Amino acid sequence: MGSTTFSGPVTSKAGFITGTDANTTVTAATLTVDSTYNGQIINLSLAAGITATLPAATGTNAMYRFVIATSVTSNSYKIQVANATDVMVGTASVAGTTGTVFGTLPASDTLTMNGTTTGGLAGSYVEIMDVAAGEFIVRANLLGSGTVATPFSAAVS
Repeated sequence: MGSTTFSGPVTSKAGFITGTDANTTVTAATLTVDSTYNGQIINLSLAAGITATLPAATGTNAMYRFVIATSVTSNSYKIQVANATDVMVGTASVAGTTGTVFGTLPASDTLTMNGTTTGGLAGSYVEIMDVAAGEFIVRANLLGSGTVATPFSAAVS
């Protein structure tokens, strides 16, 4: 990402978003996402799967981008909220032998990619934005196989 130089005052009515444009590759079984990941591409690269836990949603407009760098072959890639009150709102397009766009469920708080019907093959992409207290917007383009199914669930308690 480039830099911008301003001459004169700069006003932000919604605050400034901090973060970095660096990329991170994750090979551990768990990841606790925090503000240092804002703006980064987070490459998930563990065939045995990774559980990534988002920070609490507070409306910071922080953007978290996940790319599946290594196809999951056991367990799953899971992205979940941090608490029982946060939810995900949005859609996931899953391509397998069929292709379908799935909307979130009313209390969706987890996106699970199992390597087949719910995505998780290399090249899958998930983008999550902290838009309001208790709410994340999610957009996902997932690569899978077989007859596809929704990757969304209400699993965090």
